[in-house]
Amino acid sequence: MATVGLLLGVLLMGSPAAAAPPAASVTTAVVAAPAAGPLALPMPADPTPPADPTAPSINVNVGGGNSKPSSNLVILMGLTVLSVAPALLLLCTSFTKIFVVLSITRNALGLQAVPPNQVLAGLALFLSLFIMGPVLSKMNSEGVQPYLNGDKTQAVAFSDGVQPLREFMIKNTRSDEIALLTKVAKDPRPANAAEVPLTTLVPAFVLSELRAAFIIGFVIFIPFLVIDMVVSASLMSLGMMMLPPVTVSLPFKLLLFVLVNGWGLIVTALVGSYT
Repeated sequence: MATVGLLLGVLLMGSPAAAAPPAASVTTAVVAAPAAGPLALPMPADPTPPADPTAPSINVNVGGGNSKPSSNLVILMGLTVLSVAPALLLLCTSFTKIFVVLSITRNALGLQAVPPNQVLAGLALFLSLFIMGPVLSKMNSEGVQPYLNGDKTQAVAFSDGVQPLREFMIKNTRSDEIALLTKVAKDPRPANAAEVPLTTLVPAFVLSELRAAFIIGFVIFIPFLVIDMVVSASLMSLGMMMLPPVTVSLPFKLLLFVLVNGWGLIVTALVGSYT
């Protein structure tokens, strides 16, 4: 009986059911598996200190002190200058006098549209730039460039920049015109020319320029008027009263103007009147 029991035990241990691992061993293996570690959380950042209430947060500087003006302000000032450039050109430079003299010369020759107004205006413009060149250069070096570089404030730059133009206008303005406009405006009499305000100096300068232009025009008209009178008397003596004297005198006036180099004489007289 003992031998039979031993055989049954060996058969039971070699069967597949006996070879399969018990459920308890599987459970133990699952439980023994290492668990995942905890998630790493970021550390909180340090708090930002509050801003200093006395420190400026917005820069609204437009050129004060020693800083350069902003580009937007420079563009705005450039557009403003361009908008008032025609008035400055007509009233504060030699353009008016030159243009009036050239127009009187054309009328003295008996030509109504030759040279055209565009040509006369262009010639007057470049002659004005030639005459005003030193003044404009001085205004740029004393007012515009120091302001753009941040060396001067707006008020100081304007005062220093306009000074060369004031000197030019005072030099070419008669004291009678200044006294007239000062009296009309009922302003106190200035102690010297440097104290004359621009509101009085500019119209006085224009009146002086017109007076000088008419004087030059009168001198130009005289030789051409003599030619017209000679031609008219000659036609009357010949009985050719139906022939316009202007038609006959025009070639002689043009010939005289070319022979004496009229344009050169006029330009020389205009430029010399300012130097």
